[in-house]
Amino acid sequence: MIRMEAVWDNCVCVCQVCVCIWDAFVCVCQISVCLLELFVCFLQLSFLLFHWIPHIGLAVLIWQCTHRKIQFDANHVYGSENLSCRDESKSELCADGKPISTKYFDGNLGDLNCSTTIHNSCHLVKMQRSAPVDPTKMGVGRAIAVLTSGGDAQGMNAAVRATVRVGIYTGAKVYFVHEGYQGLVDGGDNIRQATWESVSMMLQLGGTVIGSARCQDFRAKEGRAKAACNLVKLGITNLCVIGGDGSLTGANEFRNEWSELLQILLKAGKITAEEAKRSSHLNIVGMVGSIDNDFCGTDMTIGTDSALHRIMEVVDAITTTAQSHQRAFILEVMGRHCGYLALVTALSCGADWVFIPEMPPDEGWEDHLCRRLTYQRSIGHRLNVIIVAEGALDLHGKPITSDFIKNLVTKKLGFDTRATILGHVQRGGTPSAFDRILGSRMGVEAVMALLEATPDTPACVVSLSGNMAVRLPLMECVQVTKEVTKAMAEGRFEEAVKLRGKSFENNWNTYKLLAHVTAPDVKSNINIAILNVGAPCAGMNAAVRSAVRIGIIQGHNMLAVHDGFEGLAHGTIEPIDWGYVGGWTGKGGSDLGTKRSLPASMIEDISLNIAKFNIHALVIIGGFEAFVGGLELVTAREKYEELCIPLVVIPATVSNNVPGSDFSIGADTALNTITTTCDRIKQSAAGTKRRVFIIETMGGFCGYLATMAGLAAGADAAYIYEDPFAIHDLETNVEHLLEKMKTTVKRGLILRNEKCNANYTTDFIFNLYSEEGKGVFDCRKNVLGHMQQGGTPTPFDRNFGTKMGAKAVLWLTDKLKECYRHGRIFANTPDSACVLGMRKRAMIFQPLSDLKEDTDFVHRIPKTQWWLKLRPILKILAKYKITLDTSETATMEHVIKKRGGV
Repeated sequence: MIRMEAVWDNCVCVCQVCVCIWDAFVCVCQISVCLLELFVCFLQLSFLLFHWIPHIGLAVLIWQCTHRKIQFDANHVYGSENLSCRDESKSELCADGKPISTKYFDGNLGDLNCSTTIHNSCHLVKMQRSAPVDPTKMGVGRAIAVLTSGGDAQGMNAAVRATVRVGIYTGAKVYFVHEGYQGLVDGGDNIRQATWESVSMMLQLGGTVIGSARCQDFRAKEGRAKAACNLVKLGITNLCVIGGDGSLTGANEFRNEWSELLQILLKAGKITAEEAKRSSHLNIVGMVGSIDNDFCGTDMTIGTDSALHRIMEVVDAITTTAQSHQRAFILEVMGRHCGYLALVTALSCGADWVFIPEMPPDEGWEDHLCRRLTYQRSIGHRLNVIIVAEGALDLHGKPITSDFIKNLVTKKLGFDTRATILGHVQRGGTPSAFDRILGSRMGVEAVMALLEATPDTPACVVSLSGNMAVRLPLMECVQVTKEVTKAMAEGRFEEAVKLRGKSFENNWNTYKLLAHVTAPDVKSNINIAILNVGAPCAGMNAAVRSAVRIGIIQGHNMLAVHDGFEGLAHGTIEPIDWGYVGGWTGKGGSDLGTKRSLPASMIEDISLNIAKFNIHALVIIGGFEAFVGGLELVTAREKYEELCIPLVVIPATVSNNVPGSDFSIGADTALNTITTTCDRIKQSAAGTKRRVFIIETMGGFCGYLATMAGLAAGADAAYIYEDPFAIHDLETNVEHLLEKMKTTVKRGLILRNEKCNANYTTDFIFNLYSEEGKGVFDCRKNVLGHMQQGGTPTPFDRNFGTKMGAKAVLWLTDKLKECYRHGRIFANTPDSACVLGMRKRAMIFQPLSDLKEDTDFVHRIPKTQWWLKLRPILKILAKYKITLDTSETATMEHVIKKRGGV
């Protein structure tokens, strides 16, 4: 009985457990039903709101566009996170293998993106800014000092002017330090606050208006402590130094021991703890001002181009007297440790010989030199020119002086020989347009580098690579510069040339191709024809000369085509030899003759003459017509097999409007002509006061000349087609000038591109300004016209044309080998017809067909033009209130790896 009761109790317990499990299962089901109902409700709500989603997205987009005009990239250098390079041979990459970016000035009309690359050998600094920043408030509460040190150089004043005005634009206080480091040590009136007007009329002045001096006091720590005290008392924690490698090395040492100097001053009671805390670190940015171009890491230093202008003026003057008397002239130029001035001068004037420190002549050079001079006279040359750098040495380290060479030539050859030492005339005179623009760009970039710097940012130097402004680690550049001197001292001359950079190396290689070489005995049986197309410009003849002589050296037969495509159609073609192009580097215009006619209407005649004269390749030197003409020849290949030959277009036009190239031969000469004219006009306006000049420049629809001349001459505005303007913009400019007349600067300069607007003509703008300025200022107008196409070429155009001509013929030589099939030349691929152009850091060949998409054929301009990014600098330096966009970034790279330049 008891057992039965136990069994029954167990059964009851089991049933109770089952009931509990069933209840739990029912609860789970109920919860699932509730969740399902909730999900259905959510879906219904989503369907109701779905049609509002695009409107919400649009609202967010509008908010972002309105309130976030200036975006800083997450990789922008403005923080303190350090990233080590994975591999020194891949120094552009950080630890995760991705490029590290810094800020770059690269804007269009409303933007200013100062393109900047910082190179660092040991580590790269990654910085970022989390919130938008008003560029006009970037410098609020900060102070910048600018000084010039060491030897003076033309263009320093442009850098000082840009530093002052952009510093003021950002809200910072800017101070002049007079007399270089000596003024920094002495303090007092040597350090004065700068104003906007205090840098007026500085652009066209050579030297440095704030003075430069060698300072022994700054070499001692006591002197540097005095300098630190002067800066701390004024609240200056940002120093911009313009000078050579010695000046910049001193600045870096000053920065490195800044904390120690503050402690010394604090212990001596010369500064308070609050002052020390407020000035806890010093930011340093350097700009290289040196006519020798002896600083590694940059293609051109401030002052180099102007020094070349002075040298070429002397060379051109000497050439005329040397020809009259059949004399040999030896010119000694500056360059104690660097032969850049001598090398480029030799290329630009077609010198018979050049002596530079980086590459001493071979043993027995004396006999070789005499043989070469004798040969030149035997083929009809009436003069000889020899260029010597002041630091030139032979293989044994013995100096090669101008007097030594003069005595050698006189004694061995009996030539009437003269020696001229140019000396400090190379440092003087008005800065060239290039140096003014370079100094202005560097000054803008230097201010941005200072205001972006943190205590972890290495001291940098702002420099030029191709047409790009870059930042390089200061001491790394100094180290490489010293390595060049060491390599020369140890006899490693080839390495010294490479360390100088790609620009120097290319100049040397081009010189070697054109000098000390005789034509080969075996001919190639290749006929290359050269023609000029479009409007004439300075530098065309230099390109023709180089192309002819390189072609002869390669064993080719060179043919001259007179009067462009018309000459090619009419058969005005003749052989051209080495002596025919002698002395052409310094000639302006086009000695071959040039026409604007295009080949389309005479294709059949052109093809017949190509066959008649057995032409295997074409070198077309000219402007937009040359580009279009080349395209028409390529198109006609389908019908005329004779046109299936390689061809290359070399851009040569004052308008600088040829697609595929950042620069054209002739544009620099025209730019200097406009700048010189503007200087004279500004001088007139300054004398009469309250006068505004409106100047019309050439360029067709391309605003390159107007924009760059505006930068170089300090214009108040530059009207161009690429930057559309309306009556409101004209009104704004007039109001700007009315306000300007209330200051001490009572003058105005307005540039207008000839085809900027069909309705707002030069006369219209003149009348508008005259009417609106009544009682405040009066107006004058000038149309510069064809004077912009004339004159002797600048050193840049001579050198650029020489290298372009040489490179074009060497490329054609290789292309002819590729296209030789079955005993004849046949070229019908796109890459057999190219434009040779300079793009950023290098000369490259681009197929004509590939450039069609980037060309506005109606207005005869490229759709993408790099110089438009410089227009904001023009507006900021003229005191316009514009927005500064600093969103674009540039890739970091090691200074050793940076071999950009031409």
